[in-house]
Amino acid sequence: MSISTFAPGRVEILGNHTDYNGGVVLSAALHLGITATGEKLPDGLVELASGDMGNVEKFDRTKGLQRTGQWTDYPLGVAEMLARAGAEAGGFAIRYESTLPTGAGLSSSAALEVATAALLMKLYPFSLSRMEVAKLCRRAENEFVGVNCGLLDQASSVFGLKDHLVFLDCRAESVKNIPLPSHFGLLIINSGVKHALVGGEYNERREQCFEAARHMGVEALRNVTMAQLEAAEMPDLAKRRARHVVGENERVFQAIEALNSGDGELLGTLMTASHRSSMDNFQNSTPELDLLVELAIKQKGCLGARLSGGGFGGAIVALVEMQDADRVLFEVKKTYEAQTHHEAAGYLCRAGDGALPPDGSGA
Repeated sequence: MSISTFAPGRVEILGNHTDYNGGVVLSAALHLGITATGEKLPDGLVELASGDMGNVEKFDRTKGLQRTGQWTDYPLGVAEMLARAGAEAGGFAIRYESTLPTGAGLSSSAALEVATAALLMKLYPFSLSRMEVAKLCRRAENEFVGVNCGLLDQASSVFGLKDHLVFLDCRAESVKNIPLPSHFGLLIINSGVKHALVGGEYNERREQCFEAARHMGVEALRNVTMAQLEAAEMPDLAKRRARHVVGENERVFQAIEALNSGDGELLGTLMTASHRSSMDNFQNSTPELDLLVELAIKQKGCLGARLSGGGFGGAIVALVEMQDADRVLFEVKKTYEAQTHHEAAGYLCRAGDGALPPDGSGA
């Protein structure tokens, strides 16, 4: 008998590239995501299919799982990490259906990983906490797929809560849920420029951050204040990268204070400041993303906007008054498409639930 699990994508609200620097992040799990439907197979056979791709890809676990460079690496990586962790899992067949737009920076990869883990937890029951599941899925991406991502994407997909943001402290590896006022919506607008990280600028920015930490004599940039950074001697490029990360940590804490006091305008202002830092310091934006942000923040009812995810393409997220969302999207799309000839698909989202319930059983 087939069973199904759902794992949401995520949108990053603040905390760009802070996760692998031991920092803090605010994100939201979305109502958009990936559904995995599957069943057991005998003799270690693995069959993977995607509603988008069509073909069924077949593998044999008894011969060892090898990276192929295709989308199947994500679920295969999860299966491999489970095996290394000692979890008993035999063969399986899974078909995936996604409501996430491709290339928009909403972390379809983490949703694919988490949906796979949640399904295998049902097919072959074993006990892992929610944080253990998130960390296992991150290892799949780090060690099997080959992207040195932090914990943000997987933790967001696991720990999401309806009408709340996910506050992740990457140094403590702890999560809290922060209420998001119900009159605010998250308007995600895809630039139409493909988002791709494997072997690209993501790993380069990561190493530049580590270089800055070495110059500061600290384990991670989380341990640095802005005043300490500005007083330090290091190459200009490394300092600019660090300035973005240290500033993002500060903006996350300011945003939590703003949310606790109901100050949505300040949250929006911090989001726009984050994007300015991405442009000037981290250089992980694109002209298309910059244009979308500028068009959005000019609209009545938009409190702030920034790129979301790793950058280098993908989407922006704008904090909007729910009552103004349709008009904001219409005006931004109209001008953006006229100027760039890229289609700007838009999605009004609310913060949604994560893939696993609090007991981590996957039930």
